[in-house]
Order: sequence, then structure tokens, then C-alpha cells
Amino acid sequence: MAAKLKVFKAPVGFHDAYVAVPSRKAALEAWGAQSNLFASGAAEQVTEPKLMEAPLAQPGKVIKVPRGTVEQHLAALPKDTSRTAKRARPTGHDSSKAAKSPQVAKPRPGRAGLDEAEGKLDRQSRTLSDEIASLEAERKRLADQIVDARKAGEKRRDELESQVDQARAKYEKAMALWRKSE
Repeated sequence: MAAKLKVFKAPVGFHDAYVAVPSRKAALEAWGAQSNLFASGAAEQVTEPKLMEAPLAQPGKVIKVPRGTVEQHLAALPKDTSRTAKRARPTGHDSSKAAKSPQVAKPRPGRAGLDEAEGKLDRQSRTLSDEIASLEAERKRLADQIVDARKAGEKRRDELESQVDQARAKYEKAMALWRKSE
């Protein structure tokens, strides 16, 4: 008999993650949690029927439900998020030096090295595939030659065995005549 499903909830960023599973341990596994969220109070069992509907319809699947609206999330951000507001200048700062060396955002790293390495890997993979295909074709050609050689060899052996049988019969007949003449 299947274990009775329970619904659990844990916060994930701006969402609540719901899951219908038989135990707390299974819920932690479904969320991919590295620690016991229940022990820290971050996760809990849900008993409200309306919140349990979606998870129970898809047992074992994590259902993410947004907590609040996008507007509410944006409203919760600090009012001044510019870089200059985050870097307060100490008192007694020489503003002439600051004017001489304004801080410029670092340029995004280039992909040239990565693109070159990926290109080399792709070329090597194609070369290896071509080489293996060539060797497989050679193997097939050799296998066909082996089959042909076996057939020809067996045919020649049959012919020679027939000659041996004829020669043996002729010899035995000659021996029989010779024995009678003695």
C-alpha cells in the first residue's frame, strides 16, 4: 500500500516550493536541500486544503508559487542601488585624485580562447570519426577478402582431395595386380 502523501513548503527566492511526498526526508530530497530546512524552521508541513491542491495533483514534483507580485518584489529593493551610492567616500578624501582616475566597469572577458579550444575539440572529434570510419571500411574489405579466400581455399582443397582419392584408387588397383603377379 502506498504511503499517505503530505504537502510541505519551503521558501526558494521569491517563491514558495511545494511538494507532495510521504515524508520530510523525501521533501528535502525533492528540493535538493543540503541541510534540514525543517530543523531551522524554514520548511513546514501545509494543511490548508487550497494550498495542497496543486502539489497533490502532481505528487513528487516541486511546484513553485510566487510570493507576492513583481511590483512588491521591486518595492522591497533598496531605493538607491547605483554603484556610486554603495561606495561611500571617506572624509578627507582628495577629490582631485578621484577625478583623475574614475572607475570604469571592467570589460566583459572575451571568448576567443574558449572558442578556439572548442574548435580544436570539434576538429579532433571529426578527424577521429573519419579515421574510425576509414578503418571500419578497411576491416569490412578485409573480412570480405577472408571470406573469398576461405571459399577459394575450400574449393581447391576439394579438388585436391578428389585427385588424392583418384590417385589412391589407381595405386591400390596397381598394388592388387602386383600382388596377384607375385
